[in-house]
Amino acid sequence: MSDAGQQAEDVALAYLERQGMKLLERNYRCRLGEIDLVMREGSALVFVEVRLRTSSRFGGALESITAFKRRRLLSAAKHYMSARGALAECRFDAVLLDGDGKLCWLRDAISE
Repeated sequence: MSDAGQQAEDVALAYLERQGMKLLERNYRCRLGEIDLVMREGSALVFVEVRLRTSSRFGGALESITAFKRRRLLSAAKHYMSARGALAECRFDAVLLDGDGKLCWLRDAISE
């Protein structure tokens, strides 16, 4: 991961923790994909995709979450839950950062 990507995750994590969420795991990887942040909010598991775009020349951060990326994220989340026997309610959020340091947190941003 690039330094900029690591810093974006650090910013997103700090922001979400200030909102009351608790970090369970960072950079969960399996053969099906990767999840940037696995958080808990109340009884819900929250899988978070962090996207950084320093330029909108090729589209914004939200547009960078392609259908392929969504499928891989959903597959990795199913693997995570299966491996841990987790039966909790879950959702998929996105934290988007742009080159100006603007952060946007989208709840339920990714669905099947």
